[in-house]
Amino acid sequence: MTNYKNKVALVSGGGTGIGEATALLLARLGAKVVVCGRRQEPLTQVVEQITNIGGEAFAHTCDIAAEEQVKTLISTVIQHYGQLDLLVNNATLLEASLIDQHSTQVWHKNFSVTVDGTLFMMREAYPHLAKAKGAVVNVSSVVAERGTPYMTGYAAAKGAVNAMTRNAAIEWAAAGVRVNAVVPGAILTEPTKAVVPDEGSKKYVESLIPMQRIGDPEEVAKAIAFLGSSAASYITGVLLPVDGGRQSELSMGAVSMEES
Repeated sequence: MTNYKNKVALVSGGGTGIGEATALLLARLGAKVVVCGRRQEPLTQVVEQITNIGGEAFAHTCDIAAEEQVKTLISTVIQHYGQLDLLVNNATLLEASLIDQHSTQVWHKNFSVTVDGTLFMMREAYPHLAKAKGAVVNVSSVVAERGTPYMTGYAAAKGAVNAMTRNAAIEWAAAGVRVNAVVPGAILTEPTKAVVPDEGSKKYVESLIPMQRIGDPEEVAKAIAFLGSSAASYITGVLLPVDGGRQSELSMGAVSMEES
């Protein structure tokens, strides 16, 4: 894995799950890491973990759906470190609902953090990323690529993130800023644990995945670290699945292919 020495990374939603795993990995690779999120306590715990392994980090509470807070966040990062080399847009908000029951309020909630927040972060970070010839890695979701009940608002929001990723990659390529996304499938984060609270439900979800297991946040973090590094210097506009093969399979169910 490429060394991140003398690099500065900003990870949104950095207090738990994929964001936490990414912050810790980047710190182990030598990056100075800024973690942001709406709750101070988990951010502080991540910073403590990084400090304990000899890394450097600080936390900044921020609701990325609030434009002025994002401006303050980016300004604080630059004041503190003088540069920004990698932006990881991991923060999201999921409000589940069936389409015919989807209230306008719930619809807008799904977009507020995932779409608006990602745009605000990318827009405000761009001048500094351009100066550093840096990178953006957005965190999407398999539900943006495959239909999933109750996930319409969230799926549409992540689909918008995919579109922003491609467009920014094209617009910013000449400036030397690469923009990619990871597309996780089932990953063992707290929201996933809530959906699969017992061994039976966990085994069912695993049976739907070609690799027959739910992924770990660290496995997504490794993909993020790769895409954000010089090892991926000629890669931009890519949506990289990290899903154990889920998107690649056309399930035939119980259909037998044996000759009669």
